[in-house]
Amino acid sequence: MFTTRTPRVVAARRLRRRRERDATGRFLAEGPQAVREALRAARVRELFVTEAAAAHYPDLAADGSPITEDGLAALAETVQPQGIVAVCEAVDVPLAGAFTNNPRLVAVLAGIRDPGNAGTVLRTADAAGAATVVFAGDAVDPYNGKCVRASAGSLFHVDVVRERAPAAVVAAARAAGLAVLAATGHGDADLEALADAGALTAPTAWLFGSEAHGLPEHLLAAADRTVRVPIHGRAESLNLAAAAAVCLYS
Repeated sequence: MFTTRTPRVVAARRLRRRRERDATGRFLAEGPQAVREALRAARVRELFVTEAAAAHYPDLAADGSPITEDGLAALAETVQPQGIVAVCEAVDVPLAGAFTNNPRLVAVLAGIRDPGNAGTVLRTADAAGAATVVFAGDAVDPYNGKCVRASAGSLFHVDVVRERAPAAVVAAARAAGLAVLAATGHGDADLEALADAGALTAPTAWLFGSEAHGLPEHLLAAADRTVRVPIHGRAESLNLAAAAAVCLYS
């Protein structure tokens, strides 16, 4: 049985660091939901399973390596891990490749640094039917453990793109025939009015900025329209994940 000292466990544990993930093209997926989707996507390179988890998830544990509870805890980032962690191959696709299949809905996370927010938006984009999610500019690593968990397996359902130049993302989306809409609390256009007018039926790339700073001015200027989600009550604003859900489903 594998332990904290087993070389393969030691190597896997290094993947909790971004530098190691970037160097190897691999990352950790923790928990049954993420592991199940990783297996379906054929992205699992190694699977570690405790005895208790093997009894609870026999469908997932068939090809797993048995590991002690302490060994698993060394890989997991949650306080109460569920006993199953996979080493997965990164799912990145190049920017150009992400637009060759003519996606109708794309979410662009421009400079979003919070992994929980980023993973939740990725999950929402998947649920809304987006084919591609772009992590643009100085955005969080999509393979950050918290981001992977927040995506609840959706990381393996969409094309994930990492692009340092947000302007290149806008150019690629426009070249592929997508309208580029920037979500901002101070947008010129009202989301509900656009929806009522049928203006959201075309293929669309939505730009979302960080909750703290929003989208930078150059991206707002590059978008075809800046769009605000109307606030009907007394709330000051919506958080990023909620606003993204409303926009993407519209």
